[in-house]
Amino acid sequence: MSTATFERGYNALKNQIDAATAAYLQSCVHCGMCAEACLFYTETQDPKYTPIYKVEPLRKVWEQEYTLLGRLKVILGITKKLTDAELADWQALVYNSCTLCGRCSLVCPVGNDIVSMVRKTREGMVAAGHAPEGLIGASQRAVTIGSPMGLKLPALQAQVKHIEKATGLTIPFDQLGAEYMVLLSSMEIINFPEYLEAIAKIMKHAGKTWTLATEAYEATNSGIQIGSSDIAKQLVSRIVHAAEQLQVQTVISPECGHAYTAIRWEGANLMGRPFHFRVRHILEVLDDLYAQGKLKLTGMETERMTFHDPCQLVRRGGVIEQPRRLMHLVVKDFVEMEDSGKMNWCCGGGGGVGAIEDAAELRTKVFNRKVIQLKNAHVDKLVTACANCRTVMEEGMEEYEMNMPIVGLTEMIAEHLDESAGEPA
Repeated sequence: MSTATFERGYNALKNQIDAATAAYLQSCVHCGMCAEACLFYTETQDPKYTPIYKVEPLRKVWEQEYTLLGRLKVILGITKKLTDAELADWQALVYNSCTLCGRCSLVCPVGNDIVSMVRKTREGMVAAGHAPEGLIGASQRAVTIGSPMGLKLPALQAQVKHIEKATGLTIPFDQLGAEYMVLLSSMEIINFPEYLEAIAKIMKHAGKTWTLATEAYEATNSGIQIGSSDIAKQLVSRIVHAAEQLQVQTVISPECGHAYTAIRWEGANLMGRPFHFRVRHILEVLDDLYAQGKLKLTGMETERMTFHDPCQLVRRGGVIEQPRRLMHLVVKDFVEMEDSGKMNWCCGGGGGVGAIEDAAELRTKVFNRKVIQLKNAHVDKLVTACANCRTVMEEGMEEYEMNMPIVGLTEMIAEHLDESAGEPA
């Protein structure tokens, strides 16, 4: 790696240190509680996976650049400046063993937002050229093609035609003035097209106008995962531009955790201005529609089911009660997992980890935490609301030889629509 590239990464780390970050780094009491909250530590018992240790490059830059003691240590030769080799060594810790789930931040006794510091550390890693190949490729495809999986518009249009032919429903594109603009993740388009079918059924049933946007159908934000605010802003701006051009009232984030974080919680900050539309997760919209009497449901699932809380949706996003209200509407025997809700354990593949080939073995190992949760719940079926979680858990269950179906909550709600009730007035 060239000296210029390392300097760019070093300066990126330096620029990430604001007053809040400095306060976090200075106030850490080294209690170890964040370790016990991290499945990468609990399932390996390796102290290197302690969350606060993962941000050591950021801490080192803060100490040496912004504290008197740190500067004196460098001058006296007690410590050495951060090197490119250190950043290379830390790549696996910053990316492979952190899903940005936020559980560590939640338990910190002094309120340090550790996951935000990991994000900031990734900014330096990207700038220094030390991001994983899988995330680099996904980000490049997202910028140049519009999808991290390389999914182009014709592929979506083909899925739409198939759904329309099978159901007789109409899935609109670029409808001016629609109430909702629906976003999708590539995983949903390719792996779970039943999600889009469910949306079409629900919107028709509720009598709502909606649209897809040919210029901004992809919700997944690789910039958030790799840690590049520039890429994240570019991807968010496409959605914002399309939504404002189409004059929609609400943008619906799909069953994808990081997509929700990107557009709902970070989007306006990335853009530097407020949106002219609302952003809601699909579960929030479904909960609202039911409360308004727009969703008429019938029948109950009789199998024993539980709900996996996607980290970015529930713990980081606060959408906790909505999925539970929806579950109770259609599931007769709904049970909670241990550590459910805001304390639920991650699937192990968020934050871009699922796209990192080198992380596969570790990802499978830490999935043991989810296996324990599910076995203790004694359920027949698992429900979730994130396509990435669903994919990662399907792969994990195959490795652990667990025969348990996984379904999306949106599609399950669609299966229980009472069509005899007619379109709401």
